[in-house]
Amino acid sequence: MPPEPDAVEPGAAVPDRARSDACPGALRLHTADDGALARVRLPGGLLTDRQALALAGAAETLGDGRLEITSRGNVQLRGLASDCGAELAERLRAVGLLPSDTHERVRNIVASPGPGAGPAEGSADVRTWARALDAALCASPWATGLSGKFLFALDDGRGDVAALDADVTLIAGPDGTALLRLGRAATARPVPTGRAVEAALDAAREFLDAQRAAGLRAWHLRELPDLLPPGPVPLAPPAATRPPLGALPGGGLHVGLRYGVAAAGQWRALVEAAEGELRLTPWRGAVLPGAPADRLPALAAAGFRTAAGTAWDGASACTGLPGCAKARSDVRADAARALDGSADRGAGPQPGAALLPVHWSGCERRCGHPAGLRVDVLATGEGYRVAVTGGPQGRDTAVEVTNELMAAAVAAARRTT
Repeated sequence: MPPEPDAVEPGAAVPDRARSDACPGALRLHTADDGALARVRLPGGLLTDRQALALAGAAETLGDGRLEITSRGNVQLRGLASDCGAELAERLRAVGLLPSDTHERVRNIVASPGPGAGPAEGSADVRTWARALDAALCASPWATGLSGKFLFALDDGRGDVAALDADVTLIAGPDGTALLRLGRAATARPVPTGRAVEAALDAAREFLDAQRAAGLRAWHLRELPDLLPPGPVPLAPPAATRPPLGALPGGGLHVGLRYGVAAAGQWRALVEAAEGELRLTPWRGAVLPGAPADRLPALAAAGFRTAAGTAWDGASACTGLPGCAKARSDVRADAARALDGSADRGAGPQPGAALLPVHWSGCERRCGHPAGLRVDVLATGEGYRVAVTGGPQGRDTAVEVTNELMAAAVAAARRTT
């Protein structure tokens, strides 16, 4: 069974989930048209070079030789044989990537990937939170009741992952406190930094208890927003400031990939440049905190995006055809033609003007779509439906276009403010 959609648009009916989600994992493989798919959770996106090389080896030996970074900073392996689960699990356990068989699908934790702490980069190094929360989740028997889609976000204060609208968000403050935000609430609860992880875990347990008491079942806290009391502290909208591509002000590098997909050879080039540690991002890229700037040319030559300023900024797409039987089009090929041709049509980024994020979907499930305001490009079988969604514009901006006119419609929608 394919992963179900988890998007709940403003004004839509709130689903009462009658059964568990079918979200894939490292032990529960999903059958796709191009073979089995495994999703390896990487709390905080943290990987050692040894772990990263083990994933590359598994992709080559067991799968199609490619690794895919997801919108939560996890890694997917595709094209797997249906009977490879035991060998894959053994490989993951050997390098510490499968600490709990029972909890592996609920280890959904994104974290600010910036390389350092301090006022310029953020108020805290949230890697400590990520490791502590992962360990606490795996040690909590009740946590297996969480959906495989339930998400924790750990923001170091700059607002990058707070903008992802996770189920439980911790935002570090400069004064030894943190803010605990539930779902998409506009308020938060202050908690001491020393018990921030405990507070996040308590919120997840309270959500499970409250929905059980109400006789309901949900995958996300935002689906049942009235079950838990809001916090008393008003929150400003998150800044949504992603780390820039290229050399980072606090040291290290940030590189991206088209659709987050890397061949095993590219992946090894990334590991070689990383100086021992990688931090995968929910923007389908990687931060290399110890890498010097002189490694950027080699990474660019290997196919990584090392600078912003193209139509590919903020662009993503689901798998589409031929990998997914539900898809109505090869959306990645269509998107690449639209994005690569933007400069020729004069439709790329203009100086001083930001483009809205854009996501191509092969069907109504909209797998992997980003949170927040975006251009939604949906394959219809006869062309595409292009809309601005996730913000005050709503879906009333939708236009139906042919494949030939899709690129121009997307370029116009991305400049909507």
